[in-house]
Amino acid sequence: MMDKQKALDSAVSQIEKAFGKGSVMKLGQRSAMEIEAVSTGSIGLDMALGIGGLPKGRVIEVFGPESSGKTTLTLHVIAEAQKKGGTCAFIDAEHALDPVYAKKLGVNIDELIISQPDTGEQALEIADTLVRSGAIDVLVIDSVAALVPKAEIEGEMGDSHMGLQARLMSQALRKLTGSISKTNCIIIFINQIR
Repeated sequence: MMDKQKALDSAVSQIEKAFGKGSVMKLGQRSAMEIEAVSTGSIGLDMALGIGGLPKGRVIEVFGPESSGKTTLTLHVIAEAQKKGGTCAFIDAEHALDPVYAKKLGVNIDELIISQPDTGEQALEIADTLVRSGAIDVLVIDSVAALVPKAEIEGEMGDSHMGLQARLMSQALRKLTGSISKTNCIIIFINQIR
């Protein structure tokens, strides 16, 4: 038993030397698991989520049928983050964001960073750059369905592009996940049930 403990201590020491203190620990050792959150703007939803809103440093997917309030919910989250001094970005792959409506919901449209990319790759590259900057508190991508790969846009009608979008999303999430937790950014993907 003592040999196992020594081996574990040695392994932890090696890991900490290579990656820094706190890169590996026992779960009970971790300082209070207090997760910061940004309000959704709905007391009921904040209570149901259990932490008072959407957790910082996480990837969130808001999905539902067409016209069910997905974008409205994310705009409320942006407005709440802005009220607390946060910087927010909206990647409008749908090219459908209504600034008048956003303003009515409390979004400071003069401070909201917006991008209307042409391809899925461009949208996700912009998202990655914004998240890695460490300056963004909430980033919304509207919508996953509109993140069309460049090959599909440039291809001919009828060409088969099976799995391209899934591969694009998978690669983007692998790339984004580390940056998101380090920068404490909330990234919200809007998706539709088809």
